[in-house]
This record gives sequence, structure tokens and C-alpha cells, in this order.
Amino acid sequence: MPQLHASRLDKLRKQRNGFLASRLPYGSLKRKIVLWFLTPLIILTAVYFIMDDIVMPTITRHGSEFPLPNYVDQQLIEARIELDNLDLRFEVASEEFSPGVPRGVILSQYPVAGTKVKTGRVIKFVVSAGQKMITIPNLAGLSVRQALMDLETAGLELGEIAWAFSDTLPEKVVVFTYPPAGSEIALGAPVTLMVNHGRNADFTFVPKLVGLTLDEARTLLESKKLRVGLITTRFADDFLPETILEQSEEAGTELEINTEIDLVVSSPD
Repeated sequence: MPQLHASRLDKLRKQRNGFLASRLPYGSLKRKIVLWFLTPLIILTAVYFIMDDIVMPTITRHGSEFPLPNYVDQQLIEARIELDNLDLRFEVASEEFSPGVPRGVILSQYPVAGTKVKTGRVIKFVVSAGQKMITIPNLAGLSVRQALMDLETAGLELGEIAWAFSDTLPEKVVVFTYPPAGSEIALGAPVTLMVNHGRNADFTFVPKLVGLTLDEARTLLESKKLRVGLITTRFADDFLPETILEQSEEAGTELEINTEIDLVVSSPD
């Protein structure tokens, strides 16, 4: 029988005293079964931690979120510069007419300000299309009442009824408007009707008084040769005291001069 060298004896001794050798002897079926299950488990665990802590954060840019600034009330061109600096993109979802807001101003945004976003996110804006403009219809030759109906249909309001003179049109019809027919003005803007005075000086037209102060209404009625009639008060906390809430005759009504107009005015209590 050949003798083993010392180095080989040492090697065999180390193997017998190796990893779990006392409980799982080398070459035993029990050791093989444990290693077949343990080795894949260790590999899968390592892969999981690598994917979760290294790979996925890189792909999803985890940790790079930042609060979205507020762009409402800014011009779109100004917001675009900041969006480029933050590596964000944008889309104009819609444009809406907005009285008093210049064209191109951002009305709303999605996501809202303060939302956590990542670079590359698309921000959607609703942008002001400015004030809607209306073309003044041609009201020449119409009665005052019909002219008022046409103004209301067009989305415009009566500004004032003033006198004009015309030899080609009947009395008490609209001669022209100010601004003139065909002009474009903002939706809801007032239009002055110039009515043919003719030779009859015994009638006048009721002006619009609602929304004026009582002193303003008195002055305007006097200029139209009308008078203030019965004044009643009504509580209205949405209006300043002595604001005209109602008038007994509608604006544009034809009346004899010196007719009294009853008024309802706001009261603080």
C-alpha cells in the first residue's frame, strides 16, 4: 500500500474539517441536497439586492424627484425657459377665453404645483386665449328696443343712449353706434346708441342705472331730463351702500321728459 505524502494528508484533513463538515460530511447525500438549495438561494438573494438597490434606481431615477414649481399666472414663454432648465416637457392641453387675462398666460397646470416629479415629465397647461372679441352688429335704422335685443344677443351691453340728428332716418331709431358697426370689442363691453332726435323734444330714453351709486344715478337721470322717484332700500352685503340694485323702468325705455324713475338701493343692514 502506497504511503501518503504529508501534504496530501494535510489536504485531506482540511477537507474533513471544512465548511459544515461535522454536520454535512463530504460526499454525503444530505450535504448535496443542502448545497443544491442553498446555493441558488444565495444567488437569487444577491441578484435581488443588486436589482433593487442598484439597477432599478438607475432605471427609474429613484431619489431624483423634486417638487414641481407653480407656473399659474406666468406667461407660457417664461415658464418654458424654467421647464427646459429642469429637463421637463410641456403640452398646451387647451386654450380658454379669459376676461382680463392676457393671451398666453397659464390658467392651470397638471400636475399641480408641489407634486413630486422626475426629469422628463410632461406638464400640461391650460392657457389663456385672451379676451374674446365681438364684432358690433349694424344697428342703424332699428328701434331702440330691437337694438338692445341685438346687443344682448351679440354678448354686448348698452353703454348709453345719446341723441343724434338724421334727415334720412325716422325719428326714434338708431342712427349709428359708438364704437361703430363692424368694430371688434371685448365680450361684454358697452356700446353707445346714437338715436335720431328729430323734431320732438318731449321724450327721452331711460339709461342703465343698475350698478351705479345713487349720486351717479341722479346725475345721469338729470342729464336725460328724468327725475328720481321713490327710493327703497334692500339689504345686500355684496354691494357698497347706496348702490342701485333695481330701476322701475328698463334701460332703453322711451318716456316723456320729467318722468320719475323709482329705485331700489343697497343697504348695509
